[in-house]
Amino acid sequence: MNPLSQLLNLSQPEKLERGLLYTPAEIAQQPTTWPVTHRLFEELRRDLAVFLRQAHEERWPIYLIGAGTSDYAGRSVANLLRRRWKCEVQVVPSTDLLTNGDDLMVPGLNYLWISFSRSGDSPEGVAALEQALVNSPNVRHVIVSCNQNAQMAKLAHEHKNCFAAVLSDAVNDRSLAMTSSFTNMILFGQELAHLWDGTPFDKTLECMVQAAEYLLREGAELAHNLAQQKYRTACYVGAGSLSATARESALKMLELTSGGIQTMYETTLGLRHGPMSALNMETLFTLFLSTDPLRRKYDSDLLNEIRVKQIVRSIVTVGGMHDASDCSLGCPALEHLDDWYRPAVDVIFGQLLGLFTSIELGLKPDSPSPRGIINRVVEKFTIYA
Repeated sequence: MNPLSQLLNLSQPEKLERGLLYTPAEIAQQPTTWPVTHRLFEELRRDLAVFLRQAHEERWPIYLIGAGTSDYAGRSVANLLRRRWKCEVQVVPSTDLLTNGDDLMVPGLNYLWISFSRSGDSPEGVAALEQALVNSPNVRHVIVSCNQNAQMAKLAHEHKNCFAAVLSDAVNDRSLAMTSSFTNMILFGQELAHLWDGTPFDKTLECMVQAAEYLLREGAELAHNLAQQKYRTACYVGAGSLSATARESALKMLELTSGGIQTMYETTLGLRHGPMSALNMETLFTLFLSTDPLRRKYDSDLLNEIRVKQIVRSIVTVGGMHDASDCSLGCPALEHLDDWYRPAVDVIFGQLLGLFTSIELGLKPDSPSPRGIINRVVEKFTIYA
């Protein structure tokens, strides 16, 4: 039986005892939850178009706001949104807005902020929104959350320059690690990028679902086998939109192993500028192989260089076969997706690798931080004006 299916088929008491009640199911449910988010977007499409028309027509600069994994959701859709809306799009972490917001905003300029937040209750997200509502009336806000009781959603409902899109409660992940909430917020952002062009998203979504189902089968087998190799470090690399996938995969491994596996991420061309020195024979190296012909050439050259130098234990490619890799994941649906639509799919392998490595280290994936160093929602801290 598939290793992921084995976890899903455990008895309820065993899942509770081993901390496996939520994480495996939340990873596995992703391709079945995406159509639900798609239908929600279609229900909101007309109201969103009315709310966003001025920002679109006047090409207001867009800030994609979030912290941690929610920040990476913004990074996953930034290039697609910039291409489709033909305006300036920047990824601005809510953590940066609190510490140096005055450096990031041009006084008097109109902005559209699209904020991603699973809980909608993170201290940074709430504080950044509250401060903007008071100090920056020229900012319009779209809040994307998975929690119908979110403080950010409540604030949005109380202000006319805000629009709240609350996704299904099924993707409000109960595990510490964000998985299905991450990919569904990405999907909503991708559909938002297509708000104005009228291009049906159904075929792209169908391809994403097929590729995700493949990764849940074959990726689970590979992730399970790799986790037993007892590597000490993991490096994830990707170019363009896939650099966000590399970031999130590195974070998932770090969170789910409570820092037991040290991780790093880089862009394809950025790795040579110093970070490559951290690779060693205890490193699992994963590259998200681009669909774009130009980026794929750079990916290929890097893989060949690492193989020739023999500086990692194992090389994995996600997105297709490569002669330099030890293991590859690729299927027609995955290889036909443009990079813009790959992050929500490719990250599933990173999630699975984190899950099985967490189990291998004897941790409880639902709550992998035994000392409570990190929590599902960042604990409240002092906010300074």
